[in-house]
Amino acid sequence: MAINLSKGSTISLEKVLPNLDAAFAGLGWDVGSDGASFDLDVSVMMLGSNGHLVSDKHFVFYNQKRSPESSPALELTGDNRTGEGDGDDEAIIMDLRKVDPAVEEILVCITIHEATARGQNFGMVSEAYVRLVNIATREEVLRYDLDAQFSNETAVVMAKFKRAGSSWSMTAVGEGYSGGLEGLVERYQ
Repeated sequence: MAINLSKGSTISLEKVLPNLDAAFAGLGWDVGSDGASFDLDVSVMMLGSNGHLVSDKHFVFYNQKRSPESSPALELTGDNRTGEGDGDDEAIIMDLRKVDPAVEEILVCITIHEATARGQNFGMVSEAYVRLVNIATREEVLRYDLDAQFSNETAVVMAKFKRAGSSWSMTAVGEGYSGGLEGLVERYQ
């Protein structure tokens, strides 16, 4: 049974899954029923001790789907451009054992593609969530359902994975930002 996180809560992955080898972070959402076309995208920022991207290659998104390690630690599984259907809309395969040693935090984000041009924001998005699933068992381990209401934000940091020695923790973040993907990149470059 999955542990449900609330905004700001943190849990040690070693405590809930001491032998976790690989997982995937699944993200999902629903959009308004007004017929407007939405394209939400998942991205991952791999930050160093200074709170900024270790390098441009440590930014995983729809145009750069793998992290830079020789055997990638993170990989996006695809780009769902409609969000239609049940279940996860986009996912990230994760093997935290392979993460570059320079990376201390991993941010999992959702942004609205071309939000400004389309007049869209996260106030028009509902039922957003992030969940961590053990690949070996297909069991959902952790889940965070975004419950915040955003009216102007075009980007949301959903979760943060933080390294402490050789172990990792996950925090439910749920912070909204304006400026979409570009704004997030500028903030963490």
